[in-house]
Amino acid sequence: MPVDLPQPLDVIAVGAHPDDVEIGCGGTLARLVEQGYRVGLVDLTDGEPTPGSSGREERLAEAKAAAEVLGLHHRQTLDLPNRRLFDSFEARCELAKVFRRFRPKVVLGIADKTPMASPDHWQATQITDAAVFYSRLCKWDEHFDHLPVHRIDKQVWYPLGFSTTALPPHGGAFVADITATYEKKIAAVKCYKSQFPAEKKRVWSILEGASLSNGAAAGFERGEMFLSATTVGTRDFLQTVLPAVDPVDAP
Repeated sequence: MPVDLPQPLDVIAVGAHPDDVEIGCGGTLARLVEQGYRVGLVDLTDGEPTPGSSGREERLAEAKAAAEVLGLHHRQTLDLPNRRLFDSFEARCELAKVFRRFRPKVVLGIADKTPMASPDHWQATQITDAAVFYSRLCKWDEHFDHLPVHRIDKQVWYPLGFSTTALPPHGGAFVADITATYEKKIAAVKCYKSQFPAEKKRVWSILEGASLSNGAAAGFERGEMFLSATTVGTRDFLQTVLPAVDPVDAP
């Protein structure tokens, strides 16, 4: 029996908790939306329990508000456990089902471990990597609600650990210009009032510094770094190596 599928998404970004994606690549997601792409976000857990929140409903409300700020076309929270998130067959299948249902061209996932922060982030990396593979596996329909197989064209990682400047092995690093959407990124992160009270004001300095540093490295005012899972190739050398002219800014 054919499965009724929603309109596909161009990009799906995956985080372990609500606020991971906004912190790591929220400016880029907002920019993609402005450019006309359909963008989705998957939180593997609801982030609860957490010290500053009243519970699941508050976190989900914050996530909904942040999605509206970024203009996302779809946001979904999986029913996996915060603080006890582990790379498992079941977790891989749950995320792969989302990929099969929404058929993204590109998947963004957390790049690596985040020293001194939640170990859930590293588990999310492994779950996302596996789910990209599981999404295209045939003859295994019973594990994916009989959703059709879907091959994802490209997987890209976004760094989330700000306590180290070391980068994990990757096929190529690049920076996306978020000059025009940096304020949207910050507004989305600020939706998480339970996670960023006044005593955590250092986070705004960290995000400010990262955006300026990444942007300066690529010739932009502000930027977000990404790591391609495979080597980045080009058929238009100059278009790739020269700074692109933003149609919005073109004369």
